[in-house]
Amino acid sequence: MSENGSKLIELPGSITVRDLAQRMEASPIQIIKILMSNGVMANINQLIDFDTASIVASEMGFETKSEVYEITEEQEPGEMPFWRQLLAKEDASRLVDRAPVVTILGHVDHGKTTLLDAIRHTNVAGGEAGGITQHIGAYQVEHKGKAITFLDTPGHAAFTSMRSRGAQGADIVVLVVAANDGVMPQTREAIAHAKAARVPIIVAMNKIDRPDANPDFTKKQLSESGLVPDDWDGDTIVVPVSAKQKQGIEDLLEAILLVADNIDIKANPDGKLFGTVIEAKVERAKGVVVNMLVYNGTLEPGDIIVAGRAYGRIRAMFDFRGRKLKKAGPSTPVQLMGMNEVPSAGDIFLKFSTEREARALVEERALAIQQHTAAAPKATLEELFAKVQSGEVHELRLVVKADVQGSLEPIISSLNELGKGDIKINILHAEAGNISESDIMLATASHAIVVGFNVQADAAARRNAEAEGVSIRLYNIIYRLTEDIEKAMKGLLEPEIKENTLGTGVVLATFKISKVGAIAGCRVTSGEFRRNAKVRLRREGTIVFEGEFSSLKHEKEDVREVRNGFECGAGFRNYNDFAVGDQIECYLLERATG
Repeated sequence: MSENGSKLIELPGSITVRDLAQRMEASPIQIIKILMSNGVMANINQLIDFDTASIVASEMGFETKSEVYEITEEQEPGEMPFWRQLLAKEDASRLVDRAPVVTILGHVDHGKTTLLDAIRHTNVAGGEAGGITQHIGAYQVEHKGKAITFLDTPGHAAFTSMRSRGAQGADIVVLVVAANDGVMPQTREAIAHAKAARVPIIVAMNKIDRPDANPDFTKKQLSESGLVPDDWDGDTIVVPVSAKQKQGIEDLLEAILLVADNIDIKANPDGKLFGTVIEAKVERAKGVVVNMLVYNGTLEPGDIIVAGRAYGRIRAMFDFRGRKLKKAGPSTPVQLMGMNEVPSAGDIFLKFSTEREARALVEERALAIQQHTAAAPKATLEELFAKVQSGEVHELRLVVKADVQGSLEPIISSLNELGKGDIKINILHAEAGNISESDIMLATASHAIVVGFNVQADAAARRNAEAEGVSIRLYNIIYRLTEDIEKAMKGLLEPEIKENTLGTGVVLATFKISKVGAIAGCRVTSGEFRRNAKVRLRREGTIVFEGEFSSLKHEKEDVREVRNGFECGAGFRNYNDFAVGDQIECYLLERATG
């Protein structure tokens, strides 16, 4: 509490909207609204600087002071990421050292990918890791008999996702800076990400073999960014490397182990099992495949786990080489099968004794979201127009997404033409790409609707839209998109037809049966297939068929429905050109009720 009675909080040099909301015990939506009123368009995972965060905090009755970053385990329990809170409950006498988890960040073209390849190649050449045949988002190498786990993709999306969810996925960040280019904007952003995650930073000064390399100038820029090199009497280890020439790799691995020894990275292999989702997807012939990183405890086939709104019994488990695993201890990256649906990157997974307990938690989470959805204010085209008519608002706010930039431009042009009358159209955000969670958060904060052309909404975006009551309208013909907006502005729009996904699956094989035709051998990977429902086939992300089932069989019997985990034979009305690996979506079209 400050002298004038207002609450006092410490803020770092940069912080995400989500983290700022948590520190002030406020809603992220409230933060985004204040930012928008000050002319700053930010999503929930976006970094804002200290000055911007201070303005938001002052409007909410807080005083701020700058926070000095120290890498320490003595954080307040409320500031600890969830998995560290779980680890704090373990018996200290049972804790043992675990492998450090390292992610590599830095500016584009500074050599992140080349450095990872050099580390992996050096390790394989030394006979320590063996051939890496399967990419699962993370892998392990050994140096002097000690393991190090790397998040495989440079600047991996899961790192940001895990940090923003309060689950610091990495123990150490290796910041790659090119000696011939110095500190660039993305380098500063990477420094801010690492500091916000409260993890130590090792600088790999790459491209030292280049004739235009200037190590001293690069070190000067690092010092100005708060990373004073150790040979300049600072605390940051700077390792000169050449990823291309494979120079300095051993020194870098040595530095990682040295920092790891200083920060006391421990876990209990026999304790409570938990970890995080690195990435997850549906693969042909395998169903839902989840790549995970174990933090504590030991994961084994047959274990029942819950991650977000997904659960399941582990059927099979593989390491980063694609070899079957019988168990996986702390800091071990694994790929597993057996989940009922695809969890989100950054979701914490926990072990349960029975499927009944796991299902109960998932149903409880789904019910909580459903109840929040029922109470959430809706933002449909019809209701927005009603507010315009009543004088509450004077514009229709839209978030527009399209498959390519070439589609986006005519859509924006057409919408701007429609907005020249009494009712204005305000396009808050327009971009090529699928609809993401950040699009939904922006729409929620600004009471906008999301319009998509030839795109899909990812699973996290759909869940968020349901929870926040945001309307997503998808089109594949431009004039229908603009026609609906025009009808909404005139109050003539008919009730929205909503797509309700029943289940998903994959084509495992194809058959030709005389007098019947082509049949697809399928597996239902989530939900269920219904004989009377609509069906859609996708091949490598592109829709190749939309229509209906002509037949649905299970073990030669005609059936009305096939549930998750079962295989079936399916025929598609007037379509025979399906192929192994095609993704199947089964859905119903329903009239929206509110």
